[in-house]
Amino acid sequence: MHLIVSVRYFFLGLVNMFESFLISSGLLKRYETLNISKIQYLAIVIDSEEALQTLKVLNLLRWLAAIGLTNVCLYDKEGVLKRSEQEITERLKSEKRFKAPSLNCAVSGVKEITTSDSLLDQKCMNLEFISFSDGKAAVARAANFLFEKHYSSDNKKKPNFTEFDMAGALRAIGYVRPDPDLMLVYGPARCHLGFPAWRIRYTEIM
Repeated sequence: MHLIVSVRYFFLGLVNMFESFLISSGLLKRYETLNISKIQYLAIVIDSEEALQTLKVLNLLRWLAAIGLTNVCLYDKEGVLKRSEQEITERLKSEKRFKAPSLNCAVSGVKEITTSDSLLDQKCMNLEFISFSDGKAAVARAANFLFEKHYSSDNKKKPNFTEFDMAGALRAIGYVRPDPDLMLVYGPARCHLGFPAWRIRYTEIM
């Protein structure tokens, strides 16, 4: 049984490699034009061990820029990508199609990289670097906000908090981030690896 399953996945791998070759060579016409208008914000979730391979992360960002995606969130649980944030942004800026940012983003953890590539509708790629600790800290601050608002007073009637209350508390503390339309997970586990759950309520995960 193990041999049959192994052979099956081996041939599936060969089929995928052959399809990738046909796509890159331009022989499959249905891949010539990609409609990415529905993907306004893309989340990339990478296992922390794989996040150490900075060159692969850079190649991924180059591909995303080439097809026209301009708003990307990079996440790994241990914060490896956040520690490599400066290296990644500097290397992208040093390339011909990337230029230095023209302005600083108002949101912490977001970097804006302008580009002269005419294929892109926008003139910049916005990168957001987050880790598990960011979501944990945001939830803790939101919980403190709700406690001070509803439980620190003498009001005996205590509300039952809902998703709407938590979302409002997150906005009140300044943690306003867009919800990704699509999330790509690179890792051994079929899960979001601790990505902030309140941001992926309607996100398609692959």
